[in-house]
Amino acid sequence: MKFEKYHGAGNDFIMIKNLDKTYHLSTEQIAALCNRRTGIGADGLIIIIKDVATDYKMHYYNADGKESTMCGNGGRCVAAFAYENEIGGLNQKFTGPDGVHHAKINSQSEGLFNITLQLSDVKQINNHESFFTLNTGSPHYVTFAHNIESMDVKSQGRKIRFSSQFAPNGLNVNFAEEKNGKLFVRTYERGVEDETLSCGTGVTAAALAWAEKKQLQKGSVKIITRGGEMQVSFTKKNDIYTDIFLSGPAKRVFEGETWVFI
Repeated sequence: MKFEKYHGAGNDFIMIKNLDKTYHLSTEQIAALCNRRTGIGADGLIIIIKDVATDYKMHYYNADGKESTMCGNGGRCVAAFAYENEIGGLNQKFTGPDGVHHAKINSQSEGLFNITLQLSDVKQINNHESFFTLNTGSPHYVTFAHNIESMDVKSQGRKIRFSSQFAPNGLNVNFAEEKNGKLFVRTYERGVEDETLSCGTGVTAAALAWAEKKQLQKGSVKIITRGGEMQVSFTKKNDIYTDIFLSGPAKRVFEGETWVFI
């Protein structure tokens, strides 16, 4: 089975083109491929198939092998992958786990892309005083704190992710800190069950929670993560966040073939 490896701000994915549905991967097989010691290694796996209404359809799986909700970094990477494989052009329309998305390739050189991805509207942000919860294509918890660089994100994030308050499915957990007009964000990802170098829907959630906190009607927020920088822009109309755009890098790392029993 042929595959390619991409990452978006350090959030890495195995990419598989399955337009003719040749491959039928089980949860166990996907988890094995994502294993960093005995497999290819990745935070997730993305399969693209044909779609009647859009350029293609994206199926996203977490490192535990289970199909999951929308992935923002994965959305940028899938647009780059589709472009490289002549499935999509500079402006793409594709179907993700949460509906239709548009992606624009702003620049590309030697496998490094800068891509703007439009995310779904956010109709509700829940303010719990010490934290926010919202869905940016995936469910997120956002809290603002100081000195998050020294925080044990895996331990603290895991406690919140598996809290009975958010049972049975849990959510992704983001810790954010404002620094010189930018947001520094660290994320514990559900399904990976660890901190990732960045999370696209997570930084988007942090930007919108920050906007809610500041009572902004429109804005553009620069985001810093351990894996790189991104930018989130938005407009608020009638209490709904719309025109949400996530811009950032997508990098083609390598390609290969792997044996899987199918």
